[in-house]
Amino acid sequence: MRFFYEIVKGLIKENPMFVLVLGTCPTLAVSTSVINALGMGAAVTFVVICSNIIISLIKDIVPSSIRIPIFIVVIAAFVSVVDMTMAAFLPPLHKALGIFIPLIVVNCVILGRAEAFASKNNVLYSLADGLGMGMGATLSLTIVATIREILGSGTWLGIRVMPNSYEPMLVAILAPGAFFTLGFLMALMNRLKEKRS
Repeated sequence: MRFFYEIVKGLIKENPMFVLVLGTCPTLAVSTSVINALGMGAAVTFVVICSNIIISLIKDIVPSSIRIPIFIVVIAAFVSVVDMTMAAFLPPLHKALGIFIPLIVVNCVILGRAEAFASKNNVLYSLADGLGMGMGATLSLTIVATIREILGSGTWLGIRVMPNSYEPMLVAILAPGAFFTLGFLMALMNRLKEKRS
């Protein structure tokens, strides 16, 4: 039962972007299209699951004085795997995400989960936590990107969903549109939480 709780909490209760407000930099930067959001979400999910597992396995042998540098090295190894794999098999996506793939190393979602959860729990729960947080990050990125892509381009996943007469709102795919969209969604999430309590 706790295994499933650890997965589900990352989707709503402890959603990394909308509730914990972690990893907002890539959310704002790469959410101009749903394809970019799904690619970044998949990368973050892979890295957070793998790093949570390894950190949970080595937590008892890592001296507390150097645990953060060790965690960063573990995370960087998996980010390198993602970066090289994307470059080899998905070059257009790799180019679109650019610098934000290597910056996953210092993504607060991943380092935060390593420090707050994986370093204190067993492998199974750390796996569940990584999966939940990765899915929550992917969900957040996709929701923000869906709104921005539809309003800013009239498309979704590159497919036209608005009539040809639709005048795209350029601001939606620019930086201010990212801030407004994320802010609106965070306010909506807080409002829903207030109503439930």
